[in-house]
Amino acid sequence: MRIVSLLPSTTEIVFGLGAGDEVVGVTFECDHPAEARTRRVVSTSAMPEGLTPAQIDAFVADALRRGEDLYRLEADALRDLAPDVVLTQDLCAVCAVDVAVVDDALAHLGCTAEVLTVDPHTLAEVLESVVTIGERIGRSDAAHDWVATLRERLDVVERAVAGRPRPRVLLLEWTDPPFAPGHWIPEMVELAGGDCVLGAAGEKSVRITWEAAITAAPDVVVCAPCGFDTDAAADLAAEVASRFPGASVWAVDANAAFARPGPRLVDGVEALAALLHPGALDASAPDPDPELARLVRAAPAQV
Repeated sequence: MRIVSLLPSTTEIVFGLGAGDEVVGVTFECDHPAEARTRRVVSTSAMPEGLTPAQIDAFVADALRRGEDLYRLEADALRDLAPDVVLTQDLCAVCAVDVAVVDDALAHLGCTAEVLTVDPHTLAEVLESVVTIGERIGRSDAAHDWVATLRERLDVVERAVAGRPRPRVLLLEWTDPPFAPGHWIPEMVELAGGDCVLGAAGEKSVRITWEAAITAAPDVVVCAPCGFDTDAAADLAAEVASRFPGASVWAVDANAAFARPGPRLVDGVEALAALLHPGALDASAPDPDPELARLVRAAPAQV
């Protein structure tokens, strides 16, 4: 089977299911596992490099208002790769190439590839998407086993934080302007033993004001800007920290474990639980993942 993946999360899923050798095309953002970088890139960004968060927000808003695409699909690459399956999404025009663009390109090329669209809005739907993809690419058993393991890890976290005081958590999916979280993020906060003060599970993330964010009186502020790793998020967290003198402010690796609807969201839940309830997971998981520390960092002003 020849697979083109137009999402970093689906690329990760296919590789995790042991079908990495069947992946022939990816996007410029597909960076996990590292081997994905060796595949042909078929989707690139129309956004200039080096923009600030405010400039990125303005660019995206203007492009969407004009009905312009934020991603470029390389039709020639699709034709050359002759895929059997193309994995894409219809969840967010800001996250990846629109499925309608994919359909139009395949029709224009006369390509008969199946387009499998995954649109998870909740953590449960993310796990279901692993099974859906696994069944389509002939890795059903591996998918079911993997999901069972992921669910058990979530159960371990829930048991570990049960009965503990629940801090008020403001998780920001963007910082300039601020965005309250949506989709699976509020669930992640709740599972990790916090109360998500703004945002709604299963809904889109929404722009908020700093006044609303401050009025929410969070105990903990987590900066998880979509598309940013821990280092870049830490710089933004330092700017945010001055607005919340009474709260602890943290940066997390949104790319790795928060923004992308893939299996590493479970890593994000574990990292949040370790942040909100230090030591809680130590008794529940004798061998905690050493990578969790890499996903979280205190705002530089608080180090």
